[in-house]
Amino acid sequence: MEPSVRVDDFEAVERHRAVLQQRLCVVTELGDVSQQLVRTEPLGSSDVLKKIENVVKETLTYLAKGEAPVITFDKRSSWENIWFDGNVGLQMVSDSAMSKVKCECPRSIHRFALILKALAMIYKLVQSNTYATKRDLYYNESQLFGSQMILDGIINDISCMLKVPRRSLHVLSTSKGCIAGDLCYTEEDGNRVNCACNSTAVLVPSNVDGIQNLKSAAKFVLVVEKDATFQRLLDDDFCTKLFPCIIITGKGVPDLSTRLMVRKLWDILHIPAFALVDADPHGIEIMCIYKYGSRSMSFDAHSLTVPIISWLGLLPSDIQRLNIPKEVLIPLTNNDMRKLSKLQKRPYVNCQPLWKKEMEIMETCKVKAEIQALESISSDYLTRVYLPNKLKFGGWI
Repeated sequence: MEPSVRVDDFEAVERHRAVLQQRLCVVTELGDVSQQLVRTEPLGSSDVLKKIENVVKETLTYLAKGEAPVITFDKRSSWENIWFDGNVGLQMVSDSAMSKVKCECPRSIHRFALILKALAMIYKLVQSNTYATKRDLYYNESQLFGSQMILDGIINDISCMLKVPRRSLHVLSTSKGCIAGDLCYTEEDGNRVNCACNSTAVLVPSNVDGIQNLKSAAKFVLVVEKDATFQRLLDDDFCTKLFPCIIITGKGVPDLSTRLMVRKLWDILHIPAFALVDADPHGIEIMCIYKYGSRSMSFDAHSLTVPIISWLGLLPSDIQRLNIPKEVLIPLTNNDMRKLSKLQKRPYVNCQPLWKKEMEIMETCKVKAEIQALESISSDYLTRVYLPNKLKFGGWI
């Protein structure tokens, strides 16, 4: 017999929501007093065009003086540039460590040319009020850029340099994330989307910023690490069993669109968000990207991070508590141990003592477990027992 979810089954979630809303009011009242931080601001087309023109003018000024042009922007790969705020996440500090791409340097002249080419492509998009995905831009000049990764890095460098979000550059990500549950919204082209849960999910739109009329009665958002787990939730009719809710996955390390979507759900609905990830260093890191952001995108933290996300499972302590069979556990590799050690040194761990304790349990036991390990207890344990009980009794940290 399938369990029925009563109103009081969401009491713990509702209490958690009330706490989050109180915290939101306090953060809003305090405001952002850190003027030294790099922060992107959405701009109109004319302002973006002016910023690009200023970069070109500066290059021409160097040449007019007989000097080699230099393009300078805040360094995205350095922890020296990072300042942590528990209410925002990992943010970039202005003018701490800078990247300089010099035209005269043999090692960087090619990258200098690629940045100018990317600026020209962006200028054309903004001027014509058209949008393109990073993938589109790459295949238009695949021989020049060499790899998608190189172009992606350059686009992010430009976004950081101009201090505008990537969507203001009219460059979109090819979305890989999926979403389902009690959610309806209108896309920029007027298409009305209903994410009502069924055997198939809805692809997260590439232009999340263009979403309008977002409606939902969901009590919570469940952020799922892996597509396999997400599909299992759909197959087990999770959204109906724990109606109303929203589930979303970035299918591993989340793309920008999925992160923007999770942030948008919080900004509009102000409901709790819970992370369901594997009990391993990789899963924890992915959860931290959703919650606190990443070093490389720290300049856009205020529009990407969701600091209210709580860790629902799979907790390393759950492995012992549920007596999960040893044969389905996986020994931590040397790479796992190194990643875990690095995670424990991240600036946000000190403000999450319960997370730190879970990492210490993993480090001591030297094993990891996938969410699928719960199937060793029973095939539908995840959706029939584990998640309902976690949500009913407040089993998150």
